[in-house]
Amino acid sequence: MKPLMLILLLIPFAGGCQHEPSQIKTMETTDTTRDGKNPLTDFEEKVILYKYTERPFTGLYTGNKEKGTYLCRHCNEPLFRSEDKFDSQCGWPSFDDEIQGAIKRIPDADGYRTEIICGSCGGHLGHVFEGEGFTSKDTRHCVNSVSMHFVPAEITKKPERALFAGGCFWGVEYYFANLPGVYSVVSGYTGGTKENPTYEEVCSGTTGHAEAVEVFFDPEQTSYEKLAKTFFEIHDFTQINRQGPDVGEQYRSAVFYLSSAQKNTCDSLIGILKEKGYKVATEITPASVFWKAEKYHQQYYERKGGRPYCHSYTKVF
Repeated sequence: MKPLMLILLLIPFAGGCQHEPSQIKTMETTDTTRDGKNPLTDFEEKVILYKYTERPFTGLYTGNKEKGTYLCRHCNEPLFRSEDKFDSQCGWPSFDDEIQGAIKRIPDADGYRTEIICGSCGGHLGHVFEGEGFTSKDTRHCVNSVSMHFVPAEITKKPERALFAGGCFWGVEYYFANLPGVYSVVSGYTGGTKENPTYEEVCSGTTGHAEAVEVFFDPEQTSYEKLAKTFFEIHDFTQINRQGPDVGEQYRSAVFYLSSAQKNTCDSLIGILKEKGYKVATEITPASVFWKAEKYHQQYYERKGGRPYCHSYTKVF
């Protein structure tokens, strides 16, 4: 490690920290979700909106080496490519380049650093440093992990995000992952009250979460309406708190909308289904924080082989 780094590590440079992260609660989420923006935990809000920082070597993406794209956690704007990520040993994700036009530089309130913010929504990312000699580009974007989403795909333009719950997330993930224009599908939990719940806690029925999937997709290749129609056609939307042999609140049918346009689309589709004589049990509710499920739940059928046992496609539209 260079002597310069020994000096820099004494300074909370990643986030312009005004308070120690240990003073920040993490259980709460933002009271309101701005149209098209992702709900944030209380800690994410502190970092992204109020310029706090996460502790070094604790962030989810500090050691991540997967290929893909890092997006703004608040607005989904593509920010950095994995090919520009490097290990600076500073304790935070480091990038020596950015996606063109994605980042804005502004003078930090401390008077000597340069803050970087999302060029789309203005959310705080961290700071940028030059002249350290880590890479040939001689630039280090030092970024808080909580300011970003990681998507294992090449993305150059802003994707759209969707959240659906329709029984066991293995089957829902299987069908969405095979649609054109879908960048990634992640199984997880949403709609509950506990921070970062485990599978066992969700199955206990005490957290209020639903098994759900998070979908990032290219709206120019496939529409949200197409995804929503697929959602209704791959599960039994007339069942309450169950899907086939799986019974419990965690298996409820629900759409968690992230914008008024998404809500209007689902309301319209449900209206069509009711006109067709279906008794629709699907809940349409504002999105809340999505928690990624354990690794063994991801790409389950892709890894294990076979097809979903409680999901099948039935055309209804």
